[in-house]
Amino acid sequence: MPIPKDIMRENPDLSEWAIMTGYRGSIAHGMYVPNKEANSIDDKDVMSICVPPIDYYLGLKQYGSRGTREIKRDEWDIIIYELKKFIFLLEQGNPNVLMMLWLDAKNFLFLDEEGKMLLENRGLFVGRHVYRAFTGYAISQLHRMTHSKFEGYMGSKRKSLVEKYGYDCKNAAHLIRLLRMGIEFLKEGRLYVERQDAKQLLEIKKGEWPLERVKEEADRYFKLHEEAWLASKLPEGPNHEAINKLCIHILRKCIVI
Repeated sequence: MPIPKDIMRENPDLSEWAIMTGYRGSIAHGMYVPNKEANSIDDKDVMSICVPPIDYYLGLKQYGSRGTREIKRDEWDIIIYELKKFIFLLEQGNPNVLMMLWLDAKNFLFLDEEGKMLLENRGLFVGRHVYRAFTGYAISQLHRMTHSKFEGYMGSKRKSLVEKYGYDCKNAAHLIRLLRMGIEFLKEGRLYVERQDAKQLLEIKKGEWPLERVKEEADRYFKLHEEAWLASKLPEGPNHEAINKLCIHILRKCIVI
């Protein structure tokens, strides 16, 4: 499922400026429900990292909105980060961004030498600090699961599913997945992006679990997540100095002066 040629042609940050592009979201997790299925509410989610030309660093040009651009067209939902913004989010332990460093090879759409450097140095971003980020994202999903009935981000099909099941099943699946991935990371220092528990998570996503069962599972995993954090042998936080050197090295290789 390559990105349509017209999108690639119109956006140099997805083509000549890109150093890494890959699927995120449901495709990366092995949980994508094709549009032909009645209850499908999935987009084709993509994340890309780019290094714009030198005038975005030494001149007055600004890349996107604070280093971020989004492209939404039909079923494609693409987010692009400028390298420095991407690395900043990695240091913060942002779950959605960290996942790119543990993405299965088959889910990369593009990966050049500089992108591979990020993968080879992913250990610099490993630390117990990710507990706060994963917990924060999980709490957000928990709130949205039951309080987002009329949120603007929902399409009509998703709203109808909320009406049918009494909660947002997609947020519920995100909630349980995030907590499980956070526990795995705190124990092992790596993310399992393609989920071995995808079948069960899809059950939640399709509304096959009653709301009370989801809440009980979430309560259990919030406790296990905290226990994993307390027992974790990972470093307290990321290696900032080494990360800074890596960022400079990649920029020097990419930018033509």
